[in-house]
Amino acid sequence: MEAALSREQRDRLLAEARAAVADALAGRPPRQVEAEGIFARRAGVFVSFHLDGDLRGCIGHPDGNQALATVVPQCAVSAATGDPRFEAVSAAELARCVIEISVLGPIAEVRDPGDIVVGRDGLIAEQGWRRGLLLPQVAVEYGWDREAFLARTCAKAGLPPDAWTRDATISKFEAEVFDDADAAWRTV
Repeated sequence: MEAALSREQRDRLLAEARAAVADALAGRPPRQVEAEGIFARRAGVFVSFHLDGDLRGCIGHPDGNQALATVVPQCAVSAATGDPRFEAVSAAELARCVIEISVLGPIAEVRDPGDIVVGRDGLIAEQGWRRGLLLPQVAVEYGWDREAFLARTCAKAGLPPDAWTRDATISKFEAEVFDDADAAWRTV
């Protein structure tokens, strides 16, 4: 995994995510973020919105083929307005939402399930056109062990929970996860 992001870099990414959603909700065209410094890094990203402790939207782009300048704002807008599990976040809700960003490290195929570390690794299960991904923090939030995490990732892909023991391809990745829960500028 690349060097950890500084607090300033994390704050800049979170601010750009929030600004992108505010612009989208107000009907303004997307701002152009210069792809320099941290924003030039190519990485997979997931952006989640939480309101009063509950998930309110989560969308990501796991393939590390876009600069953070592009992928963070896109995922933020999609998570806030396009997650089919939830109604779009309103402008009033946005002010109260906590934004969480997960910057993914390289994705590597798992050869031995014993190499998976719950709390460190996120998982991807694939078979044919089916693909499911769970971020590292999900297993911790639900108290899953390795086998439960593998089974839930397969289920997320629409596969039988035991597909990881048969012919599904399992990959893992690490992620740097941070949020703006303690940001002084966020309206509560």
